[in-house]
Amino acid sequence: MASDIDTAPPNDAQRRQALTQLIAQLQLEQLEKRLFRGLSNDIGAPAVFGGQVLGQALMAAARTVQSHRLHSLHGYFLLPGDKQAPIVYEVDPVRDGQGFTSRRVVGVQHGRAIFHMSASFQREEPGADHQSPMPAAPAPQDTHPRHPPVSVLQRPFEIRFVDPRTTKSHGPLPPNNQVWLRTCAPVPDDPLIHQALLAYISDFSLLGVALRPHGLHFGMPGLKTVSLDHAMWFHRPFRCDEWLLYDMDSPSASGARGFARGALYNQQGQLVASVAQEGLMRYRPPAAQQ
Repeated sequence: MASDIDTAPPNDAQRRQALTQLIAQLQLEQLEKRLFRGLSNDIGAPAVFGGQVLGQALMAAARTVQSHRLHSLHGYFLLPGDKQAPIVYEVDPVRDGQGFTSRRVVGVQHGRAIFHMSASFQREEPGADHQSPMPAAPAPQDTHPRHPPVSVLQRPFEIRFVDPRTTKSHGPLPPNNQVWLRTCAPVPDDPLIHQALLAYISDFSLLGVALRPHGLHFGMPGLKTVSLDHAMWFHRPFRCDEWLLYDMDSPSASGARGFARGALYNQQGQLVASVAQEGLMRYRPPAAQQ
């Protein structure tokens, strides 16, 4: 939900540099056995981008786990993050089991918790396998990059919109959307890096589908939006440097909160991850505030 907009699309070198910086940002500095520090990137929003906190907290939790692989996370955004200050992530080793391992992570700034997350890791094992079919969507090359504008948070990624319309230009729209996304360059083979990158970008545009039927849009005067919670489930192996379809919908909005869901599919039609988020969408028209 960035407001820092380029007047022209970044070139390939700028994109690759942004991706390298993002991967480095997600790696974190280890302070103690279960204590990590992460720095923030100013994407033009008033506070730290929620996807950054998700990705960093995921990495902190995983750095304390030996052999199991992350399969789900549930995070809550408690306070806006200060872009000028580091975030310290404290990991609580809740449980180490043979089949499953659990971690709790708290992100702290200025002595206060701004985020907390529970994460579950599983030892790889075979089992029953089924999924919902991939929804119909045009191929990435037949969709819309929507350039310009390009937000800072998008620079490390290629993002193509199936429906290029925006509520700012077209008014109310259906409460769903699809985007194709991938990193702008190859990423190291470490599956954890791919999960962290997907967590980062999964916060992009998701709450927007809850705004669509009301004709609201990010940056609109009188509209305050912020992620309240974010959950992800990782179903199957994937690569973030290969095209993924992000199919999003919003079944409900009420009480100044919007609820949105997302499903991510690779080009082979495999469901690789699911996402759910609730966010604040408090709208007070400027005239009503006077």
